[in-house]
Amino acid sequence: MTLSQILQIALLAFSAGLSVFCFVLARRLRRLNDLETGLGGAIAVMTSEIGRLERSIQAAKAEATRATQGLAGEIERAKEERAFWLLQQKFSAGAQASAPRLQRRRRRAEVSADA
Repeated sequence: MTLSQILQIALLAFSAGLSVFCFVLARRLRRLNDLETGLGGAIAVMTSEIGRLERSIQAAKAEATRATQGLAGEIERAKEERAFWLLQQKFSAGAQASAPRLQRRRRRAEVSADA
């Protein structure tokens, strides 16, 4: 056997081993990409879950925006009511301080008896 023949046998053995490796790799890739049991199915499920979660986030964000706007409106209404209440307090305090104290009228009989 010459060196050339040994190299050709080694090349054939290496090619056979490489073809077996490619066959096994192709089978594993097919199982991995299977949409029901493999990674392809997991990716498909994750993709649908991501879409569902994005919709949920958008809905929550819209609800939070509506709640924030409603709360801002309530705060403004409360400020207006407080200002109105303070104004009423100021007027009633000013009216009580400046108004003379009223006395009860005496009955006419009491007035004529005193005279």
